[in-house]
Amino acid sequence: MQLFYNPDITDSTKQFSFPKDESKHIVKVLRKNVGDTLYITNGNGWLFTAEITIPNINKCMAVVIAKSLQTKRDYHLHLAVAPTKMNDRYEWFLEKATEIGIDSITPIICDRSERKVIKPERFERILQSAMKQSLNCYLPKLNDAISFKSFLKQDFSGNLFIAHCEKTDRKSLKHTLKPKQNITILIGPEGDFSVKEIKMAIETNFIPVTLGETRLRTETAAMVACHSVAFINE
Repeated sequence: MQLFYNPDITDSTKQFSFPKDESKHIVKVLRKNVGDTLYITNGNGWLFTAEITIPNINKCMAVVIAKSLQTKRDYHLHLAVAPTKMNDRYEWFLEKATEIGIDSITPIICDRSERKVIKPERFERILQSAMKQSLNCYLPKLNDAISFKSFLKQDFSGNLFIAHCEKTDRKSLKHTLKPKQNITILIGPEGDFSVKEIKMAIETNFIPVTLGETRLRTETAAMVACHSVAFINE
């Protein structure tokens, strides 16, 4: 099954059209014609089954013939991850985290961050592509990049963790996690969080944790955290 993404479709939509790029892909590349079936999600959990009515390469038209709401995970995972120096590493994290299961992502700018500017439009495209590839009908929310200090000023609920490499008292994340919880995990830049940032997070009720015995890259640490949460909720 190939999944398409259209954020404008709702559960009350009867007929709709695809944008030009997808219309061309459907008609010229996939060679779909009148009466062929397509599967679409709006990223909010809905899976729509549609039938092509007008296979135009500029504006392919379709009618909804069936719909279903995908069951939402019984946990909520928010990862706040510092952008990596090499942009492709962060993009890899976004792709794989979407495939495994994540609800929201916040790029946080830290004291030791080497990259402080991101390209949200490109990140959004990666999230959409990974959602479609994994046949997931929920698109993770990409929040605006924010400074570490400003991030901590927000209202939080659920379990709060900060993963860092300082040789201080830390709990094992995999032994601390509990299923069916709202979880926020902070992952720092290549140079790790500063001592000041760790102290600030702890004062904001974040629990310091370790992700294992070895020192991990930022994107690897984020993936280990994401998988740990998914595993405990299986």
